[in-house]
Amino acid sequence: MDIGERDPVTGQMTTGHEWNGIKELYTPIPRVVIFFLVVTTLFSICYWILMPAIPLGRTYTKGLLGLDQKTQVEQQLELASTERSVWTSKIESMDFAAIKADPALMTIVNEAGSTLFGDNCSVCHGTKGAGSKGFPNLTTGAWLWGGDPDTVFETVRVGINSTHPDTRVSQMLAFGRDGVLDRTQISDVVSYVRSLGGVETAEATSSESLARGKEVFADNCVACHGDDAKGKADVGAPNLTDAWWIYGSDRASIHATVVNGHQGQMPHWEDRLSITDRKMLTLYVLSLSESKI
Repeated sequence: MDIGERDPVTGQMTTGHEWNGIKELYTPIPRVVIFFLVVTTLFSICYWILMPAIPLGRTYTKGLLGLDQKTQVEQQLELASTERSVWTSKIESMDFAAIKADPALMTIVNEAGSTLFGDNCSVCHGTKGAGSKGFPNLTTGAWLWGGDPDTVFETVRVGINSTHPDTRVSQMLAFGRDGVLDRTQISDVVSYVRSLGGVETAEATSSESLARGKEVFADNCVACHGDDAKGKADVGAPNLTDAWWIYGSDRASIHATVVNGHQGQMPHWEDRLSITDRKMLTLYVLSLSESKI
C-alpha cells in the first residue's frame, strides 16, 4: 500500500501500514494536547529555576525566589508563639481572681481550657466533665479536696494517690475484707449511709437497723466523713449527704465499697502541663460547675 492513500470509509489518510487487511489511519496528536505539553514543560522549567526543586545530598537547589515552605511554617509558628505569649504571660503572673475579672482573658481561658480538658481529662471525667463510675462528676460542685481555685490547682499539680512526692493521699478502708465489720454491721451501715443521701426508702429493714447503722458509722466512719457525714476536704472524704455518688448509690455499690474499700487515683500534671496550662485548666474545670449555679 502506498503512503498517502485515503481511507474510503473515514476519509482520513493512512500511514501505509497494514496487518491482515487492516490499514492504520494517520491520526495526528490533537493540537490542544501539544499546547498543554508545551505549557507544562515551560512551567516545570520555570519552577525548577525559581523554586527549591532538586535535592543535592544534604541540601537542595534554593531557586531564584528563595521561597521555602518549611521556613514559612517556622515563621508562622514563631509569630503565633509571640502573639500567644502576650496573654500567657498575663495568666501566669495574675492570680485567679484577677484572671476571672478579665472577660477577654476568660474567653481565652475557656477556649484553651476546653482543649486541655479534652486532651488530658476527658478520658476519665468525660468530655462534658460529668464523670462515670469511679470518676467524680466535675459539674456538681461536690469537691473532695475543696473547690476554691488554689485547691483545685494544687490537686491538678500533685494528683491523688499519684507518683508525685507531694501527692494527695486518700483511701476508703476495706471494712469487710479486713474483718473490721461483720455482715450485719455492714448491712446496717449501708442502710444508714443510704438514708443520709436520701436514697434509702422501703429498703430499710427497720428503724432498729438504721439505729445500729448510725452507731457503726459513729464508731468507724466519722473520722473521715465527719459527725455530720458531710465529708472532710483535708482527707478527701466525700459528702455522704448530697445526691452525688462516685461509685453509685444503689445498695450493691455501697455494700461493695464498704466491704472492699477504694483508693482512687488521679495522675499529677506538674510534669506534663505548664503553670499557665494548669491555671487555665483549673478555671475551666471550675466553670463546669459554676455554669449550673
